[in-house]
Amino acid sequence: MKYFHRALAFAILMVFGVAHAYQVTDDRGMLISFEKPPQRIVSLLPSLTETVCALGQCQKLVAVDRYSNYPDSVKKLQRVGGGLDPSIEAIVALKPDVVLMATSSRVGERLQALGIKVVALEPKNHADVKRVLGTLGVLLGSSAAPQVWQAIEVSMASAAQSLPVQSRSIRVYFEVNRAPYAAGEASFIGETLTRLGVQNIVPASLGPFPLLNPEFVVRANPDVIMVGDINFAGMAGRPGWDNIRAIARQQVCIFTPAQADMLVRPGPRMAEGAQLMAQCLLKVLP
Repeated sequence: MKYFHRALAFAILMVFGVAHAYQVTDDRGMLISFEKPPQRIVSLLPSLTETVCALGQCQKLVAVDRYSNYPDSVKKLQRVGGGLDPSIEAIVALKPDVVLMATSSRVGERLQALGIKVVALEPKNHADVKRVLGTLGVLLGSSAAPQVWQAIEVSMASAAQSLPVQSRSIRVYFEVNRAPYAAGEASFIGETLTRLGVQNIVPASLGPFPLLNPEFVVRANPDVIMVGDINFAGMAGRPGWDNIRAIARQQVCIFTPAQADMLVRPGPRMAEGAQLMAQCLLKVLP
């Protein structure tokens, strides 16, 4: 009888352990539980799409937002609209086990009211990327998160080590949109620049991605400008910008649309972005 009670207690413990094995708290502070790892996933944020795939779970994606375009396999998936304004009807029709979305998305409550589980995660810095990797690892039953993060760390360190000591005095302006919006020190891009050992002309006090007065950049006079090719068009024609050191000396890193996508997404390809920035610095610096 004693053995029976012990076995029964163990069985109950195992049942409750399994029931809560796939339980995560998202960035809204909401606790979401699954009896087993979700098998049908809709992702409404490119960085989350890439994280799912980095964890080796790409095959579980049944649909993505219109901007998710990496890896190539997700290009074949159904599109359900933008992350902020997806088609509720299209998502419901797919019968997903979970929808991954940004906290800024407006459709979470509507989906939940329809009985669809939602996990809202929005990485904004390096620490967030590590945390989201771990959260999705738990949710998807993947043990790959520590290895993925370790690979990111090693690659980041390698990118930094590839630059000469004198690059530490280089002052960089990274433009994310021609308004112009910049990547400041407080952004994940700014964190990457710091890891590379270069200086960012946009201080953390201005926020992660501030809208700048163009004159601010002229006065800051950066040594190097990093920008996507779409935003670079007409940059030299902005008042006073032809006198900026980076433009006058043609020390401008111009990224293709695919490269720009990678650089502006806080996800598992951050290290590749660091490598790209380091390579570009080596090319434009004397």
